[in-house]
Amino acid sequence: MTLARAGIGTLDKATTEQFVQHLTDCQDRLYALIRSLMLDADAARDVLQETNLVLWRKSDEFAPGSDFGAWACRVARFQVLAWARDRGRDRMVFDQELLGDLAEAAERQYANGTERRRALRQCLGKLTAEQRQMIQLRYEGSTVKAVAEVVGKKANHVAQLLFRIRAALAQCIESTLEGRES
Repeated sequence: MTLARAGIGTLDKATTEQFVQHLTDCQDRLYALIRSLMLDADAARDVLQETNLVLWRKSDEFAPGSDFGAWACRVARFQVLAWARDRGRDRMVFDQELLGDLAEAAERQYANGTERRRALRQCLGKLTAEQRQMIQLRYEGSTVKAVAEVVGKKANHVAQLLFRIRAALAQCIESTLEGRES
């Protein structure tokens, strides 16, 4: 059976590849949204699979160039609502309005986190090579003492530098999010 006969959108090869890339890239985001709305992790995985099927079936409805993640999250939200509707007799299922409110909050939080990560990457690019090295080593689990040995400085000095770098990064991120350059 061909995909078109199975009721799945008919896209040209390039568009199909782009669609599959978008779908693959947003799996973590979709699961995070779905999981934030559902208590049962197994049910959340089932809803994610159903969401992927619906997205694939509706692939020809996606407008290239628009926000794939937002579109996919709307579909996921409707799939969670459908799951809740179908299991409405269960005592542990949230009502539709609450699920809608939770989904909106989760989408806003994800968007904010995405913006913060983008700002962090931009701000890390403003650090010197040595500062980036120290931050990288520290966040990969190295102790302050180990970082100090790598960069050839005393541990107390490195601790002070790391504190200042973190403060500068936090200020840079906030400034970037507010639309000011730092």
